[in-house]
Amino acid sequence: MAFPNESREDSPREKKIGRGKIEIKRIENTTNRQVTFCKRRNGLLKKAYELSVLCDAEVALIVFSSRGRLYEYSNNSVKTTIERYKKASADSSHAASVSGANAQFYQQEANKLRQQIRNLQNSNRNMLGESLGALSVKELKNLETRLEKGISRIRSKKNELLFAEIEYMQKREIDLHNNNQLLRAKIAENERGQQNMNLIAGGGSYEIIQSQPFDSRDFFQVNALQPTNHYARQDQMALQLV
Repeated sequence: MAFPNESREDSPREKKIGRGKIEIKRIENTTNRQVTFCKRRNGLLKKAYELSVLCDAEVALIVFSSRGRLYEYSNNSVKTTIERYKKASADSSHAASVSGANAQFYQQEANKLRQQIRNLQNSNRNMLGESLGALSVKELKNLETRLEKGISRIRSKKNELLFAEIEYMQKREIDLHNNNQLLRAKIAENERGQQNMNLIAGGGSYEIIQSQPFDSRDFFQVNALQPTNHYARQDQMALQLV
C-alpha cells in the first residue's frame, strides 16, 4: 500500500530523471530517428509560421527527409522567395566584385602617386645640387639646361617687376611736381591779395612791382613792394612885403 507522502516525494524525482540533455549527433536507431524528425520538423514549421506572422517576414522553409520526402512552408510562395533570394545574392556578389575592383583601382592610383612624389623629390634635390651621383652626363646636361632656362625666366620676371616699379615712381614724381606747382601758385596769389589789402589799409601810394614768381632756385623775391618817391613839387614862391 502506498502512502500519499511517499507518492509526493517520488514525483519530483521522476521529473528530474525523465528528460536530460541530448547529444547532438546522428541517431543510430531508425525508429527513434524518424520520431525525432517528425517532432523537430513540426516544431520548425511552427516557428517559421510564428516568425512570419509576428514579424511580418517573408519566410520559406524547405525540408527533405532521409527518404527524400519534401516538406515546405511559405507565407508567400516558395518559388517567389527563391527568386528573391537569387536576386539578392547576385546583387551582393556584384557589389562585392565592384568594391573589389574599386579597391584594386585605388591601390594602383596610390602606387602611381607615390612614385610621382618620389620622382618630384628627387628632381628637387637635383635642382639644389644634391644626389647627383646617380646621374649620367646626359642627364647632368639636361639638368644644366633646365636650370639656365629657369634662371633666365626668373631674371626676366625680376626685370619686368623693376621696370614697372620705376614707371610707377616716375608717374608719382610727375604728380607730386604738378601738385607742388599748384601749391606755389596758390601761395603767390594769396601773397598778392595780402599786399593789396595792406596798401588799402595804409593809404600810402605804393607802386606794385610785379616780380617774377620764382627764380632759378624756386625762391620768391622778397622786395615785391617798393615805395614811390615821386611827389609833386610845388614851386617856391618868394614872399613880398606890401
